[in-house]
Amino acid sequence: MYDITIIGAGPAGASAALFAAKAGKKTLLIDSDKSMTKRAWIENHYGLMETTGPDLIETGKKQAAKFGAEIVHAAVTNVVSAENGLKIEAEGGQSFETKHIILATGALTDLAEAIGVGTKPGTEPRIKTIIDVDAAGKTSIDGIWAAGTAAGVSVHTIITAGDGAKVAINIISELNGERYVDHDMLKV
Repeated sequence: MYDITIIGAGPAGASAALFAAKAGKKTLLIDSDKSMTKRAWIENHYGLMETTGPDLIETGKKQAAKFGAEIVHAAVTNVVSAENGLKIEAEGGQSFETKHIILATGALTDLAEAIGVGTKPGTEPRIKTIIDVDAAGKTSIDGIWAAGTAAGVSVHTIITAGDGAKVAINIISELNGERYVDHDMLKV
């Protein structure tokens, strides 16, 4: 059983996985390799002079894996209630049980709609539908959260990455029963 499973490994998803794994939570990152960031050239991401979308995504996945996140390449087909949380069904008959899910599916909301998560009209150009979330990132279904463009934040990688981190921190805080802060210090 995973503590946190993130569906989508673009900037929001990989950032959420990084924070979750670094916090010691059993973390799964499921990637279908359909991120719109895969087509991006990026010169407006703080801390990077310039990079390609594919390089940013690979770096994010490597950072999450460094802290123990498991990465599975598959398309999620369904999410259902399970005895102790949620069961994720993926292509090829794969299934995973988890306590919390973060939908970080970018411009794609078809999975959210198929499993009954509330959606609403989008506000970003070319983003027709977004997942309806509260300020913490919670959706209409207990245990399912959303982050990034799918949750209605700007499509810019720096913003979606920050939103993924925010939602992960909110889940970690809920699991820990107190506000979680990840702040490393320079070793002198």
